[in-house]
Amino acid sequence: MRSLTEGNETKVIINFALPMLIGNVFQQLYTTVDGIVVGRGVGKEALGAIGASFPIIFFMISLSMGLMMGASIMLSQFFGAKDYVRMKRTMSTGYVFLIAASVAVTIVGLALSGPVLKAIKVPDAVYPHAKSYLQIMFIGMFFMFGYNTISAILRGLGDSKNPLYFLIVASIVNVGLDLLFVLVFKWGIAGAAWATVISQGLSFVIGIVYMQRSKEESLHIDLKHAVFDRELFRTMIRIGLPTGIQQSLVSLGFIALTRIVNPFGTNVIAGYTAAMRLDSFAAMPAMNLSMAISTFVGQNLGAGKPERVRKGYLSTLAVSLGISLLMTVVMVLFKYQLVGLFTSDSEVLRYGAEYLVIVSSFYVVFTSMFITGGVLRGAGDTFIQMIFTITALWGVRIPAAALLSSFFGTAGIWWGIPAGWIVGFTGIFLYYLSGRWKRKVIVKHPTAILPG
Repeated sequence: MRSLTEGNETKVIINFALPMLIGNVFQQLYTTVDGIVVGRGVGKEALGAIGASFPIIFFMISLSMGLMMGASIMLSQFFGAKDYVRMKRTMSTGYVFLIAASVAVTIVGLALSGPVLKAIKVPDAVYPHAKSYLQIMFIGMFFMFGYNTISAILRGLGDSKNPLYFLIVASIVNVGLDLLFVLVFKWGIAGAAWATVISQGLSFVIGIVYMQRSKEESLHIDLKHAVFDRELFRTMIRIGLPTGIQQSLVSLGFIALTRIVNPFGTNVIAGYTAAMRLDSFAAMPAMNLSMAISTFVGQNLGAGKPERVRKGYLSTLAVSLGISLLMTVVMVLFKYQLVGLFTSDSEVLRYGAEYLVIVSSFYVVFTSMFITGGVLRGAGDTFIQMIFTITALWGVRIPAAALLSSFFGTAGIWWGIPAGWIVGFTGIFLYYLSGRWKRKVIVKHPTAILPG
């Protein structure tokens, strides 16, 4: 466990975010390797299947992961306030919820994967690959939930390094199994799915072993004496449910966007999938710095040190904007080479490059939106962010993609993405300036005046 309430704000946040960033690089590495191995070793239909499957998986896990985000925010504030009793009970409540949620998601996912793929009009050539991939991923859902829960708990307590170590091991195993199952055993896309499930299971097991052997007794998992605290769970719902609903609606938005993309054919789906994998890499610095600022804000508000919040926000924003500009330059200059990692098909290359040029040009807006939202989450104000995200996605991105695609083809779909970011950032930033988020802090310090 690590306190973020002392020291230079910029240094503290970067040091905390860096292991998470490296960890997500490894996590994205093995999902990207999935795409490269499948695209090169099986074909563009299988590559498109991964792209069609992702938003469905994301939707099935988003609500429960939102609640675990609520738990992480609570843990950061309790830890900052040195309230170890409620900290321990929050962890226990999260474990009980994890077990129930993972079982439910597995059952529902296995039952509905086929009908959902049909509903979003996945092409016939892609459908069998996507269904196989989805069903195997849902079989391993408990491991995905388990690793994400342990990581959320450790991040809330200021530990971003150990989840990194778990991921490094899992990533190396995943890459090795990808090559073995797909290229040697010729298991096709099913081999890539099993490689991911096994590697996630390994990272979960390593996480459990670490928790049980930790010198910090509060980290030990004792399911025999697990407590489900209804009051803390209600607080977890209050904080985490808006994030869960937001993520659910975002994933539905991805499904809707996929539904718009699918009629354009296999080449566009494959190009979109490859570009999205690259896009995920570019988004990682902003997303990890956003998680870091959330924990930083939570701990400092919990400790009654609000003067550090504004300094931390501005320094994090400056760093992340510099990184996002660099990412834009890389994506625009090397678009064909990057998409070419996944396929040599000229049409797939063209559509993937088109996506990168349009979307990457607005990374600074995306970054600003995420960092500002991280401050609101750290304070426990997740509801308003949900409203702005839903508005940007369903009020702007999806309608714009659908409308513009009828006039400009695939380019119109890609333009809908930055249009949504612009609206989302504008709303969140204006709300930040209003200062209303200050009222949502769980741990109250009557003498503390929160900065704007």
